[in-house]
Amino acid sequence: MGTGNTIQIPPKSHKKDDVFDVENVIKNASLSEKVSLLAGSDFWHTTPIPRFNVPSIRLSDGPNGVRGTKFFDGVRAACLPCGTGLAATWDESLLYKAGNLIGEECKAKGAHCWLGPTVCIQRSPLGGRGFESMSEDPYATGKLAAAYTKGVQATGVVSTLKHWLANDQEHERVGVDAVVSNRALREIHMLPFHIVMADAKPGAVMACYNKVNGEHVSESKKMLDGILRDDWGFEGLIMSDWFGTYSTAEALNAGLDLEMPGPARLRGPIAELAVSTRKVSRSTIDQRARNVLNFVQRASKVEVSAEESTRDFPEDRELNRKLAADSVVLLKNDAKLLPLDGKSIRKVALIGPNMKNVAFCGGGSAALSPYYTVSAYQGIVDQLSPETEISYEIGAHAHAFIPELHASDVCTPEGLPGLRMRFYRDPPHVRDRTVIDEIIIQDSTWQLLGFSHPQLDKLFYADIEAVLTAHATDAFEFGLAVYGSASLYIDEKLVIDNTTVQQGGTFYFGKGTCEERSLVDLVKGQSYKIKVEFASGASSKLVKPGVVNFGGGAGRLGMIQAIDPDLAISRAVEAASRADITILCGGLSRDQESEGFDRPHMDLPGAVFRLFSAVIAAVPDTVVVTQSGTPFNMTPWADSVKTHLHAWFGGNETGNGIADILFGRVNPSAKLPLSFPRRIEDTPTYLNFGSERGRVVYGEGIYVGYRYYEKVLRDVLYPFGHGLSYTDFSVSHLIVSPHSARFKVLNSGAVAGASVVQLYVSADKTTSSIARPEKELKGFSKVYLQPGESCQVEIKFDRFTIAFWDEECQAWKCEKGVYKILIGLSSREIVLGGKINIENTTTWTGL
Repeated sequence: MGTGNTIQIPPKSHKKDDVFDVENVIKNASLSEKVSLLAGSDFWHTTPIPRFNVPSIRLSDGPNGVRGTKFFDGVRAACLPCGTGLAATWDESLLYKAGNLIGEECKAKGAHCWLGPTVCIQRSPLGGRGFESMSEDPYATGKLAAAYTKGVQATGVVSTLKHWLANDQEHERVGVDAVVSNRALREIHMLPFHIVMADAKPGAVMACYNKVNGEHVSESKKMLDGILRDDWGFEGLIMSDWFGTYSTAEALNAGLDLEMPGPARLRGPIAELAVSTRKVSRSTIDQRARNVLNFVQRASKVEVSAEESTRDFPEDRELNRKLAADSVVLLKNDAKLLPLDGKSIRKVALIGPNMKNVAFCGGGSAALSPYYTVSAYQGIVDQLSPETEISYEIGAHAHAFIPELHASDVCTPEGLPGLRMRFYRDPPHVRDRTVIDEIIIQDSTWQLLGFSHPQLDKLFYADIEAVLTAHATDAFEFGLAVYGSASLYIDEKLVIDNTTVQQGGTFYFGKGTCEERSLVDLVKGQSYKIKVEFASGASSKLVKPGVVNFGGGAGRLGMIQAIDPDLAISRAVEAASRADITILCGGLSRDQESEGFDRPHMDLPGAVFRLFSAVIAAVPDTVVVTQSGTPFNMTPWADSVKTHLHAWFGGNETGNGIADILFGRVNPSAKLPLSFPRRIEDTPTYLNFGSERGRVVYGEGIYVGYRYYEKVLRDVLYPFGHGLSYTDFSVSHLIVSPHSARFKVLNSGAVAGASVVQLYVSADKTTSSIARPEKELKGFSKVYLQPGESCQVEIKFDRFTIAFWDEECQAWKCEKGVYKILIGLSSREIVLGGKINIENTTTWTGL
């Protein structure tokens, strides 16, 4: 979902006596008033009815923070680890606390409703928003997302489960039809929603952009009123994704309560016409309005700030640091190099593009302005001795877009930090143009989703100006991407023309151009006048079907000192060869993983793969830190790595989280929430990913992730559920009863730590009436133990433990037979086994 930069009066604090009776409004409001409730008033707010004391409710993204109402130049916020990072903790109690933090951030931003969590399944590593989701496994996703949701809603803030349903690719996302079997829908793609509904009772659900089996979900009566409301008994609000409402009568009759954003495009007078022509009944309007009113009544009970504000308390930072550290997965420690002793290292080489460039979040709706970020470099240096000799080499650039200019790099023409942005009605060739609005932005990216000004039409213009003082004498590469049109001038000389001819790219949720680039020689200490002449989205020459148009317009100006890749790699190898310890940090960033586009391949960007291979070949004991939201290609160098840990997009505390694991301040306990395949050709969706003529067939069926790799005996680089510790754990004394599995966990090592013990179920192939996966995750428990300490763990069975969806009887079926109960430390490391005998076949439906 995209988000905006709306000019909006903050919501007023509601007094306790400012209450309304839902049924009174339904009985006495006019048809126009009730219809007005069914669409937002602007990009972020529901529509009020003052005469009935019905207030306006503010919504905000999600899912790893709370942005507020501005997509750029907004109020700064806490950024938590991405979805895969949170899931890697496998810690329901910790995710509950993370949800509490999200709820408090919502209150500070004046938001009553949070648009999260995202619980779609990661079918493929290439999915652009895979980092937002939690796991390839539906059971793990559901349980962890339920804890996250409960934490949010414990603060009074309403949580919005998204994106219902099968919204796991970005290619042609508003037009693609996901063709999925009913069994795969129920067992894989619906199951996380089902579990969160049952365990956490979220107050809202967001319908997705795409179709499922021939119908857009936002106008599918089967998917909305049918499954969510009739089957599962959901009584909350169903809203559209932003600009994801495609009809009037069909969507209203299907059960879509709220069109977002506002003002209404397909409701308002059109919905009134649908009533008068009897395409929509008055009772349907009443029910849609009743759902909105119940949502508003619930959400308005939370006391939120009247102004968008910040909190950034020490306890928030401490929690965020724990989240970051507890998400880092120790994949290999063959040489027992870790944990490092920071006080005894004499020379250290810190290498790689992610060492200083902080990949703290993915792109799109997940992006926000953080309170602060900590780089891996800073986190590591802070835990080294002051006497340690530090060598740093970037080794290779990893950006897909040239990094933005920041306020620390430039100043406005008046000498203030940042860039001056002036808005105009008229184009640049008009002399003595009137300045309509002016703001100072802190970096050189502007995304005008939802932007409006009473004196500006859809086509408007802006000049972005700054003074740059060169920090070196060298060639610098400038880049300019745009949705709309833009040209870059340096000292009044045209450097980049992204106006006359435009090429489609991934910028701005896939709606914008590719980045046009140019090399410019600069002289150290000399100042240069930078100017971008920009025109809004209405001036774009690109036509892109299947892509959401969030309007407004956007631009991005970047600058970086050019490097020779071969020379940069050789310098990195030389630094590594001289050091006692080499730490290499690289991977992906929000340039590669973002809403709006999918990755075209699993490869690392630029020369980063060559950098990894060269440094590891020269120094086999290199400590490798990879970073991404979803897997990328690590073979063949990963096979020769002795020490390897994986960090995700770790939020504000990314660098501290990495360093805490490296130096043993925190004993690693994270486990992979998704399999790391060796290559894209090995993955279950290799032949079935991306839209072809508006359709994608989910040919893998129920065999997603580890279910597929185990079924076809396919090797993976690192299996689902894998993760090491600095201590050792043993699991013994398994006792299986009809209701649970009990066993003993012992910390047999020398340091305190935690282990995630996983319970899998395997059906008997000879007696099962239908093909089943080799095994399926059906429970897990995270256990914290001191050295030598042991405890008894019980994992209770639930209605999903042995069930499958029977398409013939359209119900969950628990089939009689013998089932193996497998206890493991990963999906490939099973340490105990038992059996359970089910004597009678039963079926069930509902929540």
